[in-house]
Amino acid sequence: AKTDRHNKLSTYTRYIPTKEEGRWYPTPPAYIEAIEPQWKTIRPFFMDSASQFAPPPPAPFDLDSGSSFHTQTMEVYHTVKNITEEEEEIANFWDCNPFAVKFTGHMAIGLKKITPGGHWMGIAGIASEKANVSFEKAVEIHALLALTLHDAFISCWDEKYRSDRIRPETVINRYIDQQWKPILQTPPFPEYTSGHSVASASAAVVLTALLGDGFAFDDDTEVIFGLPVRSFTSFYQAAEEAAISRLYGGIHFRDAIDDGVA
Repeated sequence: AKTDRHNKLSTYTRYIPTKEEGRWYPTPPAYIEAIEPQWKTIRPFFMDSASQFAPPPPAPFDLDSGSSFHTQTMEVYHTVKNITEEEEEIANFWDCNPFAVKFTGHMAIGLKKITPGGHWMGIAGIASEKANVSFEKAVEIHALLALTLHDAFISCWDEKYRSDRIRPETVINRYIDQQWKPILQTPPFPEYTSGHSVASASAAVVLTALLGDGFAFDDDTEVIFGLPVRSFTSFYQAAEEAAISRLYGGIHFRDAIDDGVA
């Protein structure tokens, strides 16, 4: 563990956002500085490098009507403005924000919730119990999933700080509607690709390989946070819902979701 470079993270120069158009900038309500800009330097378990599975570049920043970026921006804007009850439930179920900030007067309170990786580790436990696997098999499932999630986030964070893309909340508030707010609190790091999409698709591939396709399960990992149980017919279905939840939540553009899953 001493050679995986994690112990060097605190020694790097802090990330300073630029004011260049289309680049990431801290978001409300706490305007927290960018999280783990050097996570790409961590040694992966399976990949040969952080950039082994680099996605294509995101749609370039362009607010002209008809451009891919403008179309995607308006999709986020209208999705949140016209959110359905089911879409909002999906967004909240997959929120997985480990440090949401709530202000009460002059006091900022950090609300601790499950992480995206923790959510999928919970699903691994649910599936292992349902499949009635041996203790040794359960250990294998959890270990391989954990290592996969580890690499997935290295891959994703490598791209996030390469493309350094603006969040929907920032671009919509600056150029379209100052009063617009996303359903979910925007996480403090660049937008492309969607971490939920990358991690969830990776988790689904591994869990399907280990436990089979069409593995139905009831996900009760969020009950402790006051959210209902959601049922899925497969790990892939759960991953697809986790990915699209970021559009419903108003925190990701469509290409960040689709390219993240790919």
